[in-house]
Amino acid sequence: MAARHVQALTGHGSESITSLERTDDGWRIAVEVLESRRIPDSSDILAVYDVVLDDDGELVSYRRAGRYYRGRAEREEES
Repeated sequence: MAARHVQALTGHGSESITSLERTDDGWRIAVEVLESRRIPDSSDILAVYDVVLDDDGELVSYRRAGRYYRGRAEREEES
């Protein structure tokens, strides 16, 4: 559900779910998305979105937590 919400809001498809945490009111999920496809693939721009869902899978909140190039280990944190 988190990946579908992010895709609907951003227009970018998900690459993977990078974390999943149960909270008192639902779920906190980190969704990695491909924001810009480049050649070579190692220069693609990826982003991680933090998504909060309630117990029914409905979106409570989301925000882009950071962006980075696929070929780099570090990521830029959003402020």
